Amino acid sequence: MKHYKVAIIGGGPGGYVTALRLKQYDIDSVVFEKERLGGVCLNWGCIPTKTLVKTAELFTEVKEAYDFGIRLDNPEIDFTQIYKRKDEVVEKLVGGIEFMFKKLELPLINALVTKITKKDDLFHIFSQDQEEVTADFVILATGSKPTELPFMKFDHKKILSSKDILQLKELPKTLAVVGGGVIGCEFASIFQQLGTQVTIIEFLPRLLAGEDEEISKRIGMAFKRNKMKLILKKGVKEYEETDSGVKLTLTDDKSLEVDQVLVSVGRTPSCNIEFENLELKMNKGAIEVDEYMRTDVENLYVIGDLNGKQLLAHTASKQGLLVAELIKSELEENPHEVSPIVYENVPRCTFTNPEVASVGLTEEQAKEKYGEILVGKFPYTASGKAMGMGNTFGFAKTIADAKSQKIVGMHIIGLQASELIAEGGILIGKEATIHDVEKIVFAHPTLSEIVMESIEDTISLSVHKI
Repeated sequence: MKHYKVAIIGGGPGGYVTALRLKQYDIDSVVFEKERLGGVCLNWGCIPTKTLVKTAELFTEVKEAYDFGIRLDNPEIDFTQIYKRKDEVVEKLVGGIEFMFKKLELPLINALVTKITKKDDLFHIFSQDQEEVTADFVILATGSKPTELPFMKFDHKKILSSKDILQLKELPKTLAVVGGGVIGCEFASIFQQLGTQVTIIEFLPRLLAGEDEEISKRIGMAFKRNKMKLILKKGVKEYEETDSGVKLTLTDDKSLEVDQVLVSVGRTPSCNIEFENLELKMNKGAIEVDEYMRTDVENLYVIGDLNGKQLLAHTASKQGLLVAELIKSELEENPHEVSPIVYENVPRCTFTNPEVASVGLTEEQAKEKYGEILVGKFPYTASGKAMGMGNTFGFAKTIADAKSQKIVGMHIIGLQASELIAEGGILIGKEATIHDVEKIVFAHPTLSEIVMESIEDTISLSVHKI
């Protein structure tokens, strides 16, 4: 029976990052992963979808190349090559992480953990066809899975999950996306740009409902401009398969026929482990933890999607690093203080066309928390860099507390929003005020000037805004 200081169950962006950090701290650990390292993010989520996003963006740019003085007649899609490249990128990244584990001699057990129990202050971990392992600490990082609709289960052919759609053999002519959240909007944007006629069906009155309302409305405008069909404030009541595809009946009794359906109505925490003599509090499938990812069971932590705090890959990684730091502190003679994560400081990105990114409070949340607020905006249309790049749709929006003038929210829709939002994350994380930004020089001409001018506009000092 092998013993480790820490056992990590799940090798996704939470689990494998934690293992690497523990190795840096010279704390021995083992990772259990039933498939390949990287989890959903690297294998079936963040990385493959962003690879497709680049292809979609490039195809759109090629079709508009003549506006830049370049003649490229009749560009065509090779769907097989698109997915081949996607797989190559995934393989390179996953293979890279596996190489790191081997080089660092980090133990990896490729098996599904079936049971965990605790005896005499030691955790006993049982997995399929593997020897029992013991550990002083356990970190659960088993992630989440796509949520199914009770009346419309995934058949992996016509009714697709977000994983299924990454394994298609050919480009559908028509696609219905049920759910207008982040994942649904990203896939809708990708396939619309590649030439599929996409319809989004969203039960709520707007897409990306968790975003600032003004940003949310603008992404709807952009999708309509790109000839995507939006059906809002309606859901799917029933469906039937046809010879050519799927017929959906909506809650208003209207129908829609498409080749395939992507069901994207969220993700559900996933953990099929039997916990023997371990009392864990559950909330809608998630395991409840405190601000330090601790459960009610001593030395048992939960990170990532499984704790339900914030279903983002970079949040899972940050939670894992926090737990690694906590364990390091506990093992020291003089434990040091560890700061919890401030989730308002975590950026959120949606890789649509145009991109959407945000950090901190929405305008509505800021009003509720601070009462009087300052709001500044600056459009891409007034940016020389955006004009030169041929893409001026969107704006940046900065929100500050009127009393302290501390920046509390930033929201961007437009070109490279996912990169620009890091500036907002740093400013909010450092509790910077509007006037602190006066000490910073933003290079010209860059898109980052859009952020600068939106901050200046909170006190009506944006030089280039009319």
